Amino acid sequence: MDLAALGRVRLLVVNAGSSSVKLSVLDDQDRPVATHHLDAPRSQIDAEALRDQLVELGPVDVVGHRIVHGGGRFSGPVMVSDEVVAALEELADLGPLHQAKSIEALDIARRALPNAPAVACFDTAFHATMPAAATTYALPREWRERFGLRRYGFHGLSHSYASRRAAELLERPLESLRIVTCHLGAGASLAAVAFGRSVDTTMGFTPLEGLVMSTRSGSVDPGLLLWLLERGEAGEREMATALEHESGLLGLAGTPRMQDVVAGAEKGDEEAELALEVYLHRLAAGIAAMVTAMGGVDAVVFTGGVGENSPEVRGQAARRLSFLGIEVDPARNESASPDADISATGTKVHTLVIAAREDVEIARQVRETWRPS
Repeated sequence: MDLAALGRVRLLVVNAGSSSVKLSVLDDQDRPVATHHLDAPRSQIDAEALRDQLVELGPVDVVGHRIVHGGGRFSGPVMVSDEVVAALEELADLGPLHQAKSIEALDIARRALPNAPAVACFDTAFHATMPAAATTYALPREWRERFGLRRYGFHGLSHSYASRRAAELLERPLESLRIVTCHLGAGASLAAVAFGRSVDTTMGFTPLEGLVMSTRSGSVDPGLLLWLLERGEAGEREMATALEHESGLLGLAGTPRMQDVVAGAEKGDEEAELALEVYLHRLAAGIAAMVTAMGGVDAVVFTGGVGENSPEVRGQAARRLSFLGIEVDPARNESASPDADISATGTKVHTLVIAAREDVEIARQVRETWRPS
């Protein structure tokens, strides 16, 4: 019996993130029927372990892949073909630490599940609607045109899902809302989602720009990096490693885990206190910038590992943004589990905690793209 033809589809989502590969098999109601998590530190995939898990989770009708970078070519999901894979490989230079991992996971899955069609879903695609003012760097025209230097934005699958889910919780049309989505995990970024469209975000040409993250620096004065290079204090490879893997919370407090930073700050550890203050300073400033890009705000959404699990970060961020009408109820904030509204009673701006479900967003895009034969 052809289950796909009957609408009962087993859909596999392969989410190759910055530190793991998450596998989820969803039914036609987006209910997970099987999941698996593989650690992949520093973008290193255990190919044999991934292959074994894919075979164990099969058979499936279709596979949806998270691809970090679609460049300027892919502004929506596409069926995977050899030509598409070749195009993705050409984009590898735009995200050398992330794109290669996405392509490797895609290749392993195609070999392990040769009869399952695949759909590529892009983290950059949601931000394709950003205006030129938000995507353009003030660099020489020759550089911008020759190398495609622009702000692409990332975490689009998470931002898209979080904004749609926020509209559902508020029981309002997405097209009527201005939402700041805060994806706070090992990687972290914000997006300004105005009436269903991304109009600004904090990550740029690479996922290094913007907020302080677990091990990534976020935005750094480029002159500082040139200063180190000119003096021979750090080579290009050493600098790339430091910015990606040795900075952020780890560089400030000696740990990449926000819960450890918060615990250290509560005990009076000066490095932890500074790390938390730096993180919150950049976070609050970023949220305010996203509000400015939309000319106002109706809701702020916290998602991702930190966003979902750190009442301290949510509460302190809200206090710094009270001038915008953002206020959380302390009891609701402390006890919140996704999906929840933690807004203080009577506030005009809603503050929500929403579970990160990139798998559901990928599944939605797969269903819009793939048609069972």
